[in-house]
Amino acid sequence: MAQKRVIKQFVGPLTPEQASEGIAAAHDNALALLKDAQLLLEHRRWPRAAALSILSIEESGKASVFRALVLARDEAECREEWRAYRSHTRKNFKWILPELAAKGARHLEDLRQLVDDSSDHPYVLDALKQLAMYTDAYGDCRWSRPEAAINERLARTLVDTARIFVKDAPGAMTSAAELKLWVKHLRPVWKSDMGEMKSALIACYAEAQESGVLRGKDTPGDMVKFVL
Repeated sequence: MAQKRVIKQFVGPLTPEQASEGIAAAHDNALALLKDAQLLLEHRRWPRAAALSILSIEESGKASVFRALVLARDEAECREEWRAYRSHTRKNFKWILPELAAKGARHLEDLRQLVDDSSDHPYVLDALKQLAMYTDAYGDCRWSRPEAAINERLARTLVDTARIFVKDAPGAMTSAAELKLWVKHLRPVWKSDMGEMKSALIACYAEAQESGVLRGKDTPGDMVKFVL
């Protein structure tokens, strides 16, 4: 009997350099998926445009997982973050951020719903992706077809949402130099007192700016306003 060929997935710790490379790869793929979704939108292929925009959102969501991975202090935490990396619903949670912002969310405490385990929004987006790609039977055996499940308005909304998260270049805390500072400041207080974690985050941004390595438009002052 022929032996099955299996590609072994990596589950070990990451250095800042490795994490930065992973973030760059995910960003490039998120941007490519968004561009493909936009092309499909132009050709009125609503379900596929929606599906690729959701995949783009998921790829852009990997950056936060990588930042957690470099902070992993033992094998258990490392494996937990790799499970998050390979879980669709752990990478798409931010998709309702534009809706929260429209309702007035401006600070960290306003965004608790994003990471609330009781919130179903990650599963809603994952279900939409399934509806956009596959046929299936629901309820009393009612068949779903992608072209019936996803209309133009929904497709355009999802593409617009993906466009919010996927920029031309990666933002702050994505380079190896930034991530080294991230580990320096955040690892000692990771998953501990929220006040200490907020202070560490502000200190990390401040040192990154002082060192001249801070990417993007956000300043330490912006981070102070956001977390406090």
